[in-house]
Formats: sequence, C-alpha cells, structure tokens
Amino acid sequence: MSSPAPEVTDVLVIGGGQAGIAMSEHLTIQGIAHIVLERDRVAERWRTERWDSLVANGPAWHDRFPNLPFTNVDDDGFATKERVAEYFEEYVAKFELPVRTGVTVHAVRHNDDAPGYLADTSAGAIAARYVVAATGAFQQPSIPPIVPASEPITQIHSAQYKNPGQLPAGGVLVVGSGSSGVQIAAELREAGREVHLAVSPHERPPRRYRDRDFVWWLGVLGMWDAPNPSAGAEHVTIAVSGAHGGHTVDFRELAASGITLVGKALSYEAGTLAFAPDLGRNIAVGDATYLAILDAADAYIERNGLDLPEEPEARALGPDPDSVTHPIQHLDLAAAGITSIVWATGFRSDYSWLEVDAFDPQGRPVQQRGISGVPGVYFLGLPWQSRRGSTFIWGIWHDAKFLADQIAIQQGYRAYTGSAALVPA
Repeated sequence: MSSPAPEVTDVLVIGGGQAGIAMSEHLTIQGIAHIVLERDRVAERWRTERWDSLVANGPAWHDRFPNLPFTNVDDDGFATKERVAEYFEEYVAKFELPVRTGVTVHAVRHNDDAPGYLADTSAGAIAARYVVAATGAFQQPSIPPIVPASEPITQIHSAQYKNPGQLPAGGVLVVGSGSSGVQIAAELREAGREVHLAVSPHERPPRRYRDRDFVWWLGVLGMWDAPNPSAGAEHVTIAVSGAHGGHTVDFRELAASGITLVGKALSYEAGTLAFAPDLGRNIAVGDATYLAILDAADAYIERNGLDLPEEPEARALGPDPDSVTHPIQHLDLAAAGITSIVWATGFRSDYSWLEVDAFDPQGRPVQQRGISGVPGVYFLGLPWQSRRGSTFIWGIWHDAKFLADQIAIQQGYRAYTGSAALVPA
C-alpha cells in the first residue's frame, strides 16, 4: 500500500514563536503560500520556560511587532510573560496566519521526488520548496559540566526555575549575570534566601537615563544596528531588568541587599566550587559600558539640542562591596548552607531534525543574514543574525522581512518563462 501524497506548499516555517509568526506575516504580505508548524502552543516558551514573575525586559512601546501595539499594558510598562504569549496569539488571529499548533516535526530532508524538501511530521508529510528554521538559537538549556549530577545538591537551569518555593530549603547559588541570573538572584533574596551570585562578563546599560529608556538610547545611538559583536564579546550577556517597573541592574545594590558576589564558576572538587579571580574586572567592565552609554547619551542630547533633564547622580557608582574587594575563590557549598544551584547559563541550538549540510562541526548554522549555503534553507532568530537587535522581538520582525523578500526574489526567478527569440538585424 503506497503512502498518501504529501501536502504541498511553497514555504514551510518550523516554529510558532515570535520568529515563526514574524516570518508568516511577511510571507502573507508577499502572497507566498506557506504553513507554520508549532509542536506546542503559540509562544510556548514564554508560557512554560520562564519563571512565574518574569516580565519583558523592554517597554511595551518597543518590544513588539510594528503592526500591533500591546493593549492593557502601559506603553512604558513591561508586559508579563503571559501577556506576551497572549500578544502573539492575538497577532496570529488578527492577520489570519496559517499557524498549526500541536504538530511535531520529526525530520526535514531533501525531497527525492520533487525540488525542495520533505518534512516528516506528526500530522503527515509536507513538501515545500523552501524551509525556514524559525526555532531560534535558544532551544536546549546549557549547563556547564562543572558539578556532577550525582552530587547531593539540587541543580536546575533557569528555564526550569519557577519561584523560590520550588527549591529546597537552604541557600542558593545562581550562576550567570545576565538578565535571568540577576532577576532570579534578586527574587530569591527578597524571599529570604541566602544567595550567592556568580558574576561573569556582562554589559550593563542604564535602565533609564535622562527620561529615556535604554532601548531608545541604543536606537538613536545606532547601537542596535551594530552588525557584529566586538572581539571577545560574542557571548557577553546584557544585565537589564524590567522587574518592579524596570530598574538599572547594580551589582553593588545586589550586594547591599545581602547577596554574596563571586566570580565566574570554574571547577568543582570534593564539595568545593572554585571561582575565577575576575569578579572585580567583570564589574569594572560592566561599569565601563554603563558609563560609555551615559557619555554617548549626553553628547547626543547636546548635539541635537534636546531639552532632557540632567541626571548627574546616575554616575555615582559607590564603593565596591566586601565581596569584590575580598573575593571568594573557593566555596564549600555544604559549609555555606547552599542546597541548590540555578544555572542561568544560556542555551544551545538543536537542529538535529534538519537533515541538510548547513551546519558547522559544532552544529551551528552556517549562514549570512539567515541565508544558508543550502539553496532553499533559511534560519531566523539567531543572535547577531543581521544586527545586535536580532534576537529581540522587533529585531526578529525586521530579519523576517529580509528573508521573505529573498524568497519572493527566488519566486520571481522561478516564474520567468523565457524571452521571445531575438530577431536578426
């Protein structure tokens, strides 16, 4: 008995989060037939792979798609994770996007019977000339192999963390100084936990300066459009928070609240964690990026004659806490009362389902602005895909427009049927 014929479409988009939805909108505008497949619900990661109290790190006027503002959220406010998920559901409905949820893609490979690709899915086979991998780069939680899983201590990734009550009684070590790490550490401390925070290299922008949010400053200063990270900064995290109405992350204030700061986690032996002697340097580099933005903002205000209130107090950093001047380099976890570790150490990509030769030896996509070296295969939602802002909601929307334009160009070539024969002179 022969297998049923596959469903056919022009473009198959894998992933129904913010990347897949942005891609679908632009393909719809271009009039290109396509299907978006999502194995769970729309924007599932916002629902189940974030902690309970998370809010967006950017204000609602900025962290959205251009064609639909947030409702029930103040423009300068920060949407809850539930509201962000609802926003993307509303987007799908408003623009009638062909998103199919609850469909798992098992594999995508070259189609032996027609140009393009064949997807093996839980809802049957789908053939498409073009495939867009819109699952992004943040797919599998990444925990460095430092503390063996066999050790008698609870270890979870920040993607699994929900609230302080989830963890056993006792102190907590949070590893990672990006937005997730600092917000989780602060929440645990507010809940009365003894907290250690391992601070790695980071950038620390002001949340708000001279009556403008940092997203505005990075916009007018052209910093969102930086095409490549500076040398050594490919994986540097941004320490910024929208919690409690939004505030500038200050590691000195975190220390003053009772959080013990340590350097980058290095190794573990016989119950003791070793930390790099880099805490002071990491904080100093974060301070330097903070002050550099203030300098650039002041210069922009003067150059453009803007009437924005001065804020000299923003430059008052205060003295370094004891944990910085006398850093801990070895910590006996049991003696310190630490019973849990939360690894806020990022994610790794997983494209094992995409069976094409479009990856480097580490499994990372080989691409330029999302266009791979394999004809008809595209990627969306990658860090620095076209600019610094590529992984932010608005940045993904613009990257999706570029890819939709490239697919439309290819469609135009395919539609060409040949010119009339030339008449000899």
